[in-house]
Amino acid sequence: MMYWNYYPKIDLHGEYASTAYTVVHSFLQEQRKLGQSYVVIIHGKGTGKLKEEVHQILSKEKEVLEYQLDPDNLGQTIVHLNVK
Repeated sequence: MMYWNYYPKIDLHGEYASTAYTVVHSFLQEQRKLGQSYVVIIHGKGTGKLKEEVHQILSKEKEVLEYQLDPDNLGQTIVHLNVK
């Protein structure tokens, strides 16, 4: 069952890889403040450039515990946040 359908989401369709950091970082900070343990980032499938950029950003965010592509939808990534 896809429980992550109920998690907060951000849709990056139409964003450039060069501006993704600001958008993703702000979203993650906001969701942590709200106490959200899991969020979904929709980056689309396309060429994969935006997905690669998002994953690079997530790998450097100290409050991201783990992340993975949604096995049912490779156009989005599920992120587990540290909300201590």
